[in-house]
Amino acid sequence: MTESHERDDPTHVVTAFLHNRGEVLLLCRSDAVGTYTGRWGGVSGFAEGEPDEQVRVEIAEETGLEDEVSLVRSARPVQFDDPDLGREWAVHPSLFECGSREVTLSEEHDDYEWVSPTAILEDDRETVPKLWEVYERVAPTVRSIAADDDHGAAFLSIRALEVLRDRAGLLVRERRHDRERDGDEDTDAEWDELAALARRLLEARPSMAVLRNRVNRAMTEAEADGADATAVHEAALEGIDRALEADEAAASNASEHVGGVVGTLSRSGTVLAALAAADPDRIYLAESRPLCEGRAVAEELADEWSVTLHTDAAMAHVLSREPIDCVLVGADTVLPDGRVVNKTGTRVLALAAAREGVPVYAVAATDKVSTRTDVNLESGSRGAVYDGDADLDVLNPTFDVTPADCVTGVVTERGTLPTAAIGDVAEELRALEDWTQDGQATE
Repeated sequence: MTESHERDDPTHVVTAFLHNRGEVLLLCRSDAVGTYTGRWGGVSGFAEGEPDEQVRVEIAEETGLEDEVSLVRSARPVQFDDPDLGREWAVHPSLFECGSREVTLSEEHDDYEWVSPTAILEDDRETVPKLWEVYERVAPTVRSIAADDDHGAAFLSIRALEVLRDRAGLLVRERRHDRERDGDEDTDAEWDELAALARRLLEARPSMAVLRNRVNRAMTEAEADGADATAVHEAALEGIDRALEADEAAASNASEHVGGVVGTLSRSGTVLAALAAADPDRIYLAESRPLCEGRAVAEELADEWSVTLHTDAAMAHVLSREPIDCVLVGADTVLPDGRVVNKTGTRVLALAAAREGVPVYAVAATDKVSTRTDVNLESGSRGAVYDGDADLDVLNPTFDVTPADCVTGVVTERGTLPTAAIGDVAEELRALEDWTQDGQATE
């Protein structure tokens, strides 16, 4: 937080939380700053101009990560008085996804750590005032997960675990302080609150099996380990680590199938990681209407590889004419019978590949296997397809279902599974659904 001249009350500052692999960056303030020396905070500075512009200046000056960040959200400021300084603050929070952990510290800080946000709540960590309240303004919520149309199922499943982790961590601190004050503990109430939160997370994106499985696993492990906030907090932390490792292992295994020329569509973080590890000769990429996220992916990949972008309608034509060695796609969900639910266009791509004898691999951690046989397909907005005045019906399915016999294999952290083996994985995951006695978690 670079020092500046005094302003009319309140003094406006920005605080950014850089997020990477489920953790945020905290910085320890050095003797070079005039306030809160030795305390931990986010990337911060006086808002001498527009907060949205100033925060990027601070990220560049204090971390050197300005080229690695993308804004997730900003929020209304947190205002409070500091009687010791005789100052009123207005802190403008923001959250950035960060692609690197390689921090270059300025003189304003003498240490940094990537930690779970709940580390802010630890009694032995002295932070700048109201840091947790500032973080909560931009932290993931059930509502933000339900409304997120920009990220895939694996990403949102980790966000769901973060929601559980954050609330459980806060309840742990509240219990600790209650015990110190009056000796009371109500772990049953903690469990009831967190179970209700878990159910809301399950309902937020009902079509995402990976979110359901990962939340169910965390609650199952927590119930077995004490059924209180501490158990949920630990299970969520472990679940985030496990999820990241599974997604990375699936991508690594998928890279072994990618050689020469590969075809794909849409945006899948796991597919992108597999391509990076495989280093193909050329990538054919469908533009992925109606949001056309394939175009943005093509621009990213073109810096490293030879990329051909084509229309969705040309997928069958491209496969019939170009020397594509394999098709690699992500998976939003894999059904127990081996069918793959993914971005609309996957079915056409797989059918065309099967016609041409090109192998099709869907890459997905086993947590993406659904325990249910029914399919709940989400739809996009009507206006994304047609915004004219004609009296006509519009279909804009976001996902489609690819038959199992068009999928050569499902590449997971366990290796490449034939679609016939997916039913066994579904049985394993069903055992995670009974974490409440009344069974409401899976209804």
